[in-house]
Amino acid sequence: MAGVVEIIFITILALILIILFVTIIIIYNNLIRLRNNIDKSWANVDVLLKQRSNEIPNLINTVKGYMKHEKQTLQSLTKARSMILETEKLSRKAAVDNLITDLLKTVFAVAEDYPDLKAVENFLKLQQRITGLENELADRREFYNDSVTIYNIRIESIPDLIVAKMIHLKSVDLFKATAEDKKYIQVNF
Repeated sequence: MAGVVEIIFITILALILIILFVTIIIIYNNLIRLRNNIDKSWANVDVLLKQRSNEIPNLINTVKGYMKHEKQTLQSLTKARSMILETEKLSRKAAVDNLITDLLKTVFAVAEDYPDLKAVENFLKLQQRITGLENELADRREFYNDSVTIYNIRIESIPDLIVAKMIHLKSVDLFKATAEDKKYIQVNF
């Protein structure tokens, strides 16, 4: 009789260990999937940032003959384009991205004062292309931030927290500019 109890105890213990092991594997795989989702969504944002940056020189070349009084804005846009291509830090990239978005809005708003420019087909195509990229960027930023939020919640919640600590997963920053990053952005000539 004592042997039967021992076998039952060992069997139950083995089942508990197997369930625990399988649970850890499932949690681990889910966390890695979420982390890969963040990497993928960031890559999508980065591709669009590069595409938009590639259009900026075309835009500047198209408008500079017409917008002679807006030289400072165009120079700022050129400088910001260089900054976003050079920086790797996410919060800094977000701050520069916000600056570029604001500068592009300024260029397009000021273009309204130049009827000859508005009649240039190349300008209209660039405006549509950049506006389309801006809209796509907004969607991709939102998807990235959603992915980050889900991941951060999971690694801070039990039982995922335990596995996350075991494999040294850390929270990820949202795509937003911090106040500190915003104040360091100066485009001087």
